[in-house]
Amino acid sequence: MPMSAYQVLHPDQNRSCVVFASPHSGCDYPWSFLRTTVLDEHAIRSSEDAFVDRLFECVPQFGAPFIRAGAPRAYVDLNRSCEELDPALIEGVGRQGHNPRVASGLGVVPRVVANGRAIYRGKMSRSEAEHRIQNFWHPYHKKLQELLDAAQQRHGQAVLIDCHSMPHEAMDGVVRSGMRRPDVVLGDRFGAAASGDVVDRVEAAFAAAGFTVTRNTPFAGAYITQAYGRPSRGQHAVQVEIDRSLYMNEALIRPNGNYDAVRAALRQVVAEIATIGQGRVPLAAE
Repeated sequence: MPMSAYQVLHPDQNRSCVVFASPHSGCDYPWSFLRTTVLDEHAIRSSEDAFVDRLFECVPQFGAPFIRAGAPRAYVDLNRSCEELDPALIEGVGRQGHNPRVASGLGVVPRVVANGRAIYRGKMSRSEAEHRIQNFWHPYHKKLQELLDAAQQRHGQAVLIDCHSMPHEAMDGVVRSGMRRPDVVLGDRFGAAASGDVVDRVEAAFAAAGFTVTRNTPFAGAYITQAYGRPSRGQHAVQVEIDRSLYMNEALIRPNGNYDAVRAALRQVVAEIATIGQGRVPLAAE
């Protein structure tokens, strides 16, 4: 089994209402899992947000916590509801209406990785799926909500920055002639997951660091943004998708020559985003 469901990097002092997260950068692939898949150790990583956790490791230096997954996405997908069970993969699961993510093999326990490549030869037991959800999905989400609750208690609001990466070709069908290709896509579920001023601050931070930014197309935010974005309650969630080709060789899954420059630019972004909400009067501790 993966060593842990998550790791939290805490700041020396919590100065920010922002919580950063990386739910898809887990890269602990235990042999007990690898021996069940038809994919080799390289192909199984194709849906992983490789290096995203390393790109954002600076977060605690700016007074904010950073939670990153331990279990890989191919093992359990933390950006899906725990109820998104795939009947084509998991024994004893009935069909419950049409869910396009589940139908495509991308439920909470994925059936495929990138480009629709099957992970397994056949089905898995319901108990195995429930084991993954109980031991990795639930602990991650429990801790994430605890971090957001603590931020809101200290600062009067909480902002979740959910960090992801996207394949370079993800924008092929979006970019129009004469349009500069976006480096970053911000997803706020078209305003439902975060207030406009919060998203404006996040966009401005990326733009100031030299990134080209767009919103909600083609990624408006998935389960985490939907579940945690409650702007009317002072809890905001913004999904960040960064073009992988900026900092890595996607075929080899290795950092490229621009990795250090991108990491430095993201440090500037993090420093600015972490100041969101500063100047507000914090809530008194009970």
